[in-house]
Parts: sequence; structure tokens; C-alpha cells
Amino acid sequence: MAKVKTSFFCQHCGYQSPKWMGKCPSCQQWNTFVEEIIQKEEKSSWKSNTSTLQIAAKPRIITQIDYEEQIRVVTPDNELNRVLGGGIVAGSLVLIGGEPGIGKSTLMLQIAMSIPNAKVLYISGEESEAQIKMRAERLNIPQQGFTSSNSESGCYVLTETNTQNIFKQIEDLVPDLVVVDSIQTLTTVAIESPAGSVSQVRECAGELLRYAKESGTPVFLIGHITKEGTLAGPKVLEHMVDTVLQFEGDRHLSYRILRTTKNRFGSTSELGIYEMRSSGLREVTNPSEILLSQRDGELSGISIGTTLEGNRPLLVEVQSLVSAATYGTPQRSSTGFDAKRLNMLLAVLEKRGGYRLGSQDVFLNIAGGFKVEDPAIDLSVCVSIISSLEDVPVNDQICFAAEVGLGGEIRAVNRIENRIAEAQKLGFKTMYISKFNAKGLDLTSFQIAIKPVSKIGDMVEELFL
Repeated sequence: MAKVKTSFFCQHCGYQSPKWMGKCPSCQQWNTFVEEIIQKEEKSSWKSNTSTLQIAAKPRIITQIDYEEQIRVVTPDNELNRVLGGGIVAGSLVLIGGEPGIGKSTLMLQIAMSIPNAKVLYISGEESEAQIKMRAERLNIPQQGFTSSNSESGCYVLTETNTQNIFKQIEDLVPDLVVVDSIQTLTTVAIESPAGSVSQVRECAGELLRYAKESGTPVFLIGHITKEGTLAGPKVLEHMVDTVLQFEGDRHLSYRILRTTKNRFGSTSELGIYEMRSSGLREVTNPSEILLSQRDGELSGISIGTTLEGNRPLLVEVQSLVSAATYGTPQRSSTGFDAKRLNMLLAVLEKRGGYRLGSQDVFLNIAGGFKVEDPAIDLSVCVSIISSLEDVPVNDQICFAAEVGLGGEIRAVNRIENRIAEAQKLGFKTMYISKFNAKGLDLTSFQIAIKPVSKIGDMVEELFL
């Protein structure tokens, strides 16, 4: 009987070692090595019966390489098209991750059922055919493909986890798009490890990658995430795929955000916003309206700031609460905003503005469960904090777009015209920007009143004094 060969793999980065180690030398993580059975002779299940003889590649001058524009499949989901950079690229491998129950399977089933005149194969290793059928009926999406002249188009469901059987069905069906739910459930005979192990995930993803590139068929992989919020499986999985999407949101809120963390065919700054309903996910075409909460009358500690996510300008509501610290050390808490940047802005307000915030508890929240990293929100944060400290409300027809420097100066931000146009579209009357942004800007071309300021003290005098 042949001796079983085993090796140790890091669950975080996929590093292989002949023996167990407490600390991974590649990613420096502790206690991540697991023992797995390996098989030296690996056979690819994708076209394994064909000849493996290949012609060796030769170097070519870059100017002599023929370039063709990437063919994209434009889906009925405009939010997904934006995130992917204009549509699904032929032969691309896309990995989408998110917390359990966030709506990954619902999103992909909606896309699989709504693409017209296309054969889509939905492979499920977690749900039965009956469960998928129940979700499809709940989504109430008409089968676009069956209304066309091509009677074979539509969404096909396959409940299978063995890649050999999957590729056999793929060769018979020849789909235009493949969705795998999820990559952690697949197994291949080339690896003897259990499903979900590092080697199984890596080998199955490799087989699907070869299939996508050789056939030109786009493949979507749904992936689990760990308790730390990162995609489960080896880190090399993210390097293998062309695009990595993160589907995130709070279960207690109805809105979901689809972010791009890697995209070989487009920008990584775009995002799509959805609303989770009983009938599925609905696209949110104007996210600024959902990020501005409804309130009766003016309240202190609330201001409106502008931010950019990719090419999309958004207006978000910044909420602050400043109260006297009664338990010794003052608390500093922020939701949706960088806590270190909040401490910096508090120090600027105390040093340059003369506000005594050292003995105050400060709580900051970005409404709607949104996370903002754009420094253009700085001025809105400062105004919100001062408004709560002085208990003086800010007019809800005023918004802000500027960065605050350590000297208390109001600094310029990029693409100010797009921010002004978004505020004007939503009906705001006044907008405070940096005077350096106003240079070369025709203020008379906007219907909204633009007020350039250079220091935070000048703006405070106009708003609160």
C-alpha cells in the first residue's frame, strides 16, 4: 500500500510547508497551518481527455501585439455594470464575497435569470433545486430568455460539487455564463483533501480559471468570508481571479453596497447600492436620497457633506453628539468615519478654533450605515461637532465640501463641479467650499449659492455667530 503523502498549508495565504509551524513565514500569521493529503500527480478535469501538447510562447515586441477591445456583456443590472467597469468581460473570473445572509446568492440568481438571450448555468453546492426554485419564485423575475426566438436560452440549475461532473455538463450545455455557489463547496479528484481546504479551493479555482480563459465564458464565484471579514481560503485565490467584489451591509438595515477591491478591467473605486426587499434586491439609482435621513425640523449636530465613490458624487448626513464627560476619560466614538482622523479634527478645533473639547464626549455617525474615506467630508464633520457643542442647528439647505488642514485652513478637493451639480440637483441652496477651489470656477453658472472660505474660523463666524 502506497504511503499517504501529506503537507501543511497556511489557511491565510496558502503557503506550503513539509512540517507544522506555529508562525507562517509568508504572511506572519500564527496558528494557521493545517495538514492536508496531497497527490503528486494532478490531473485537470477541464478537457482532461484532450492532448496537453502546447506550442511554446515566444517573446514579441509590444508594438506588434494585436489589441482588441474587451467584449462586455451588458446586464440589466446597471449597478453591477458600473462596478465591473461597463459590463461582464468575456472569459473573466469574478469572485464575490460577503457575510452569510447578506444576499450574495440572491444577487447572482437575479442576474442569472434576467440576462436576455443567454444560457446561464447556476451551479449550487449548498442548496437543492427546490430551494433555488423557491427563491426564484419569490424574486418574481420573468425568464427573459424564454420569450426570445432562442428557446434554449434561460437559467439552468445544477446541484453538483464534483468538478469532473460539472465540466461534463458544461461541455454538453455550452453556457454563456457560469455562476458557482460557492467555491468552498467544490471538490476535484486531483486533490484528496476535503471540500473547503486550501488545496481544494486553489485547485478548483484553477480549473475554473482555465475553463474561463480557454472558452471565453465569464465565471462568477461566490466565496465565504472569515470572521475577520476577509475572503475565506488562501490569499492566492484573490490573485487568481480578475475581479474581486465585496457585498457588504448591515443586516439590520435594508441597504447593501457592492464594492470593487480588485478589477483588471476597470476602476476599483466604483460601488453599487441596492435595497433589500422581500422580492429581492432593488437598484438604488439616487443613493444621496437614502443617505439623507428624514427629520422634522432642524436639529443640532447634523450637517450635510459631499463625497465621491468612483465617478459617483454622494451627499451624506453627518451626525454628532457632544456632551460633558462624566466618567473620567472622555470618549471618542465614530461610525463610518476614521477614528484617528476624528481625533485630528478635534485637536484642530481646540487649537485653531478655541473650542474646549478635551473634557467632552464626542460621538460621530455617518447616517445610512455608510463608510466615508474621502477627506472632503472634513468640513462637514467640524460643522457638525460645533453645532452639537453650541446646540445651534445648521440650516438643512446648506452643504459642505472641503478638507481641513492642521493649521485650520480649508483645503481644496478634487472634482468640485460634480459635487456642486449633485447638491444643486437635490435642491440645496448654499454650499461652502475652499477658496482655492473657487479659482477658475464660474460661480454664476450654478443655481446654488457658492461661498468660498479659507479658514475654519471665518465659516464659524458666519454660521454660528
